[in-house]
Amino acid sequence: MQSTAVSKRNILAAVIGNALEWYDFLVFAFMTPIVAKLFFPSNPNDPSDDLNRILMTTAVFGVGFFMRPVGGILLGLYGDRKGRKAAMVMVTGIMAVAIALITFAPTYEGVGIWAPIFIVLARLLQGFAAGGEFGTSTALLIELAPKGKRGFYGSWQMTGQMAALLIGAAVGTLITDFFTQEQLMSWAWRIPFAVGLLIVPVAIYIRRHVEEPETFVKMQAAQKAGTVKQVGVVEMLRTHARETLVGMGLVVTATVSIYITFTYLVTYSTVTLKLPLHDTFMVQMAGAALMVVLMPFMGAWSDRVGRRPLMIGSLLGYLLVLYPLYAWLTDGPTIAKLMTVQVVVCLFVSVFFGVFSTVMAELFPANVRSVGMSMAYNVAVMVFGGFAQFIVTWLIKTTGSTMSPAFYVMFGVTLGLIAAFFIRDRAHDDNLDGDMV
Repeated sequence: MQSTAVSKRNILAAVIGNALEWYDFLVFAFMTPIVAKLFFPSNPNDPSDDLNRILMTTAVFGVGFFMRPVGGILLGLYGDRKGRKAAMVMVTGIMAVAIALITFAPTYEGVGIWAPIFIVLARLLQGFAAGGEFGTSTALLIELAPKGKRGFYGSWQMTGQMAALLIGAAVGTLITDFFTQEQLMSWAWRIPFAVGLLIVPVAIYIRRHVEEPETFVKMQAAQKAGTVKQVGVVEMLRTHARETLVGMGLVVTATVSIYITFTYLVTYSTVTLKLPLHDTFMVQMAGAALMVVLMPFMGAWSDRVGRRPLMIGSLLGYLLVLYPLYAWLTDGPTIAKLMTVQVVVCLFVSVFFGVFSTVMAELFPANVRSVGMSMAYNVAVMVFGGFAQFIVTWLIKTTGSTMSPAFYVMFGVTLGLIAAFFIRDRAHDDNLDGDMV
């Protein structure tokens, strides 16, 4: 009983820290329409053209993703050698510095070109820290899971991310309710970023009190005894190339969903569809709340029926509904239509996200789990997610098609569906880390 209680406290600590971590990273995307006006110059030929500023802001958002693979590799190796807890504490500290830079950054009106430089520096630090977050925290969750519950425990990784979306949308809704447009542009825009500074006293504290999983402790002992070797990045890629490619395919679906279907929703709905900012935040909150509720059930379901059928079925459904839903939405956009589209999409994505993290962890043995996941996750995120918002905004501006987000997401889901057919379903494999090579 005591062991179960301790395990649950550790899981709670990991999830809370993960949610705060991703809140800091994603709130930048939520606040794009405001950040664009404050930190970047307008189109000199048309000062009212906000797309010029949006393009520059989404480009800076993407800059942080160049550091994701670097952070993923270095922090992943650190997590595999020094411990999941040590890596997570380091990740949190770096992210706290980055969010502080954004919170107190001077605007373009005040310091000119130095304003976007502050933002770029903060985004680089955020990217480095976020690069190590997924691999280390997911490894912790999976390795703490009791027998037959890896799917349920792993589902809390993405549940933490959706909780971050929910908190971010809630903060966005509150500040649009309580402050005028003038106040928002003057100082209230800093509030969502300042909320993220809670990461300093809260997340670091709880992560310092996480216990290392028994699997990791045994692995360290085996490495000292010489029965299990430490593996570098090159060796990991050589021995686990197939798993890395499968993982990257799945990550493409996850990243286009997070950065287009969810975080880009606010920018797309307000700038392109001309819908009210407040109401768009409410839709964002509803979708995120639905997924937070559903994903743990989907993870637990996968412990019974397997990961592969749920993943393939959810991706097929996701792919089939995207085009008709977005075509209906863009043909006379309303908040009611936007809400319907988001809820239907969230039903399919909740199944996929509910099993995604567990599948990623089950691809790799314990001695390369953190760096293996970090490599697969962050390379795919950098290529397909980092500049996703920039690409979609550019496509909308160039082609004039408001369907551009749907086409980009459909492309990403197709890659994930192909990868899903190559998954080895290990839901009922009780010897997950029996062979560490």
